[in-house]
Amino acid sequence: MWTRKQQTALGLIVCSQWTIYVVTSNSSAFPHLKKVISLPEDRVNWKKLDPTDKEMQIISPERAETVLGDHAIVLDGVTIILYDTKQFMAHYYHWWGEIILGAIRIYSTMSLVPGIKTPLAEISRFLLPLEDRAGVNGPLMRAAFPTASIERGDHWQDFIALNQTFVFERAMIVSRTGAHQSPLAGLWGKMVSSTMNVTVPDRFWEPLRLRLVKNTVGYFPVLDDTGAVLTGHKSSAPIVTYVSRQRTGRRLTEDDHQGLIKSLLELEADGLIELNIAVMETMTFSKQIETVARSTIMVGVHGNGLTHQLWMPPSSRSTVIEILYPGDYLHDYEMLARNMGHIVIIHSRY
Repeated sequence: MWTRKQQTALGLIVCSQWTIYVVTSNSSAFPHLKKVISLPEDRVNWKKLDPTDKEMQIISPERAETVLGDHAIVLDGVTIILYDTKQFMAHYYHWWGEIILGAIRIYSTMSLVPGIKTPLAEISRFLLPLEDRAGVNGPLMRAAFPTASIERGDHWQDFIALNQTFVFERAMIVSRTGAHQSPLAGLWGKMVSSTMNVTVPDRFWEPLRLRLVKNTVGYFPVLDDTGAVLTGHKSSAPIVTYVSRQRTGRRLTEDDHQGLIKSLLELEADGLIELNIAVMETMTFSKQIETVARSTIMVGVHGNGLTHQLWMPPSSRSTVIEILYPGDYLHDYEMLARNMGHIVIIHSRY
């Protein structure tokens, strides 16, 4: 039986034949469903993607047994339902800098809610109902969440074939289209914008960062207050990593590229920094992560490589210097820096 006793303050989240149901006696507490979920289609040409009853419904406990049956399979733990299409999922920035960062930011804020048991439980599973392949982000997900299962569309087709109802003990729905309904998304133009006014614990990202770095590299670099690396391959000065994009379309002119390197080498010769010139596309995952995890300052042209700041240690000196075409401005990597606690410098300002 579906009873009122089974409900939480936000209702019971249930899945049947891949329709998500919220079982609650207080439907007025929920936002319009277009702010929660969308049609499972790519965002193109401003197409309207408001959900239908096939995607999600809110029902009362009285209707639940009629609609869902009298028994269910319970999925214990925390489930993150990533309701996004592969249009953005395969992209490093959109995956880590929006989908995962936003999810962890919202989940971590629960630790500040009175009565919630802390530390929060580790995430049990990621459900990707609209994705059917591992993508380029798979290896880092395994490093960041080694005990969590990652269940894609083909996995869940098996559950649908059982024709049973599934109840999530605790679940979060992450929807790009839903997130863009936030007024903050209109201000900053990014999916993760909608989470920026949520109060989070200090260094909420740090447990994930340390876990991913250690599992990818084999250790995590420890830096002192000056930025010098004290573990692994040590350094006597803070490390500046210049992320070179000279093999890509969006890059510096060759003169500016060489001029920047010359200036950085002069700082290194004076003993003020240790310089890394990183061409990320030529490096293994492990080497990329180790390089930024040892860095205090990242410098680079606007592009995917600056997403790596997610793995750079936060400190009073940690800084991201983003180079954009004069007059242009995008919030992508500034928002990451603010989440990480890094200083961000764009066009010689911060």
